[in-house]
Amino acid sequence: MARHEETPAQDISRQIWETRYRSGGTGDTAERSVEDTWRRIAGAVAAAESVDRAGWEKRFYAALEGFRFLPGGRIQAGAGTRRRLTLFNCFVMGRIEDSLDGIFEALKEGAITMQEGGGVGYDFSTLRPRGSLARSSGAIASGPVSFMHIWDSMCATLLSTGNRRGAMIGTLRCDHPDIEEFVDAKRDERALRRFNLSVLATDDFMRAVAAGTDWPLVFPVEPREKASAEIVERVWPGTAAPQPCRVHRRIDARALWERIMRAAYDCAEPGVLFIDRVNRANNLYYCEQIGATNPCGEIPLPAYGACDLGSINLTQFVREPFSPSASLDLEGIASAAQVAVRMLDNVYEISHFPLAQQAAVARASRRIGLGITGFADALIMLGATYGSERSFVLGAEVMRTVCHAAYRASIELAREKGAFPEFASAKYVDGEFIRALPGDIVAAMRRYGIRNSHLTAIAPTGTISLLAGNVSSGLEPVYAFSMQRRIRQADGGEETVQIEDYARRLYRERFGAGAALPAAFVAAPQIAPEAQLELQSTLQQHVDNAISKTVSVPADFGFAAFRDLYQRAYALGLKGCTAFRPNPVTGEVLTPDARVGGEA
Repeated sequence: MARHEETPAQDISRQIWETRYRSGGTGDTAERSVEDTWRRIAGAVAAAESVDRAGWEKRFYAALEGFRFLPGGRIQAGAGTRRRLTLFNCFVMGRIEDSLDGIFEALKEGAITMQEGGGVGYDFSTLRPRGSLARSSGAIASGPVSFMHIWDSMCATLLSTGNRRGAMIGTLRCDHPDIEEFVDAKRDERALRRFNLSVLATDDFMRAVAAGTDWPLVFPVEPREKASAEIVERVWPGTAAPQPCRVHRRIDARALWERIMRAAYDCAEPGVLFIDRVNRANNLYYCEQIGATNPCGEIPLPAYGACDLGSINLTQFVREPFSPSASLDLEGIASAAQVAVRMLDNVYEISHFPLAQQAAVARASRRIGLGITGFADALIMLGATYGSERSFVLGAEVMRTVCHAAYRASIELAREKGAFPEFASAKYVDGEFIRALPGDIVAAMRRYGIRNSHLTAIAPTGTISLLAGNVSSGLEPVYAFSMQRRIRQADGGEETVQIEDYARRLYRERFGAGAALPAAFVAAPQIAPEAQLELQSTLQQHVDNAISKTVSVPADFGFAAFRDLYQRAYALGLKGCTAFRPNPVTGEVLTPDARVGGEA
């Protein structure tokens, strides 16, 4: 397996390392190179081993070397340091109790978590709708969106202190009476700028949209509330069984869907989470309910759940790149996945948790999210076009390799260290995703258990991909081969920097700066949005968590076709969908370099 790069080659890579991941210190503790950072991480993660600690430290370092395996940013920044930072990227927070005390307790928990570097996700569906009577004080409720502004201000305040902060996501059920206000919230270009927003779309809602029927907007009734209005039953967040809900009003399902789509088309938000599918396909369907995800959507989580992320850098597993003999080192990818599972599992032993509830819930499942990055660049190095039939075959092959290697490694860990506490063999192996695994994996799981409830996810990997030489991010196509990018600085400000794609730089280093780029060098604007969805669906079959993927569409993409993308995502079996169309509200984080012309 050829190693293409061992140290940050671009200025942006070195800048990212120095400002985000390099540990300071003095004397012998100061990190002078990225190799020092790898040594720190490997040593810290190996500290969880009780047998052959030195041997595992060498194996962990070998996995990190050359940016072959990229642990999540919090692990890279915090492992082995004395700073009070969680090594988990993100958390879904607890159920927000519908009272002033409950709301501000949830706000406090979010602030504590973000102060220590974790991103947060909240389902605001438990807050009563605007205009309804508050049960304790008799005052009129202002609704969930009004309280989201308080979270937004909290996040801005933490950012102003210079703290490393995570992102936020807020979700709301499609049948909550304030869903229309939620959908339109970010049409105000000043509102909720620190939130990602997603609508929790149920199967019933999608069927109502298809049928063109009306749609009830509901909220649970109070125990002492007179049931004079129309009552329906719903499983509401935080409840295992259906409970009576009052119908506040009925609207046309297609009109609501159109409103969601118009907001996404105009403002890039909200995204859509197909929440019934998320819960149905959850490996822990038998003991938890999910109503939110981590801020980028690749890890659906229960209340107080945590995400433990890492990505295999596929560009480092391409043999003879840019040649007719180019191929993927699948054995190397499987080997890296096995070591990565052990590394990510060890994070549970060495990480601090901001809240005791987070430690308890996270350790009960020991979820990890092992994925891939550099996929689009790897395709280019193999001479395959993103969105082609060959890209689907390669993508499925890679993710199947990662998935099966990860599950086998986790079963071996269970033999050695024990299964995760919530493991219930008969129920677990009957899960939708587990039933589709090879028979030998399921048989071994029945016999030995499994260490981690979930193992695979594909994250966006924006910053760690920059660290690795600006490889393409996660499953995303290359946005442009040379571009300007806004980078958030440690003090909260932004700087625009010039960056070049890893595959293009490698090609020109080998064949000359003036060499014409081969046909496989295609960027996002040249790739049909429908093909991006198809590729995501192909890999989702081997992902037990989810995939963070933003379907890139041009500014002149028609609204009807845009709306069809989301319905196509549902039909393809995806767990959610987000599409980005350049618009005046959000602007663009990435700007293609006009000097590169058609190559951008």
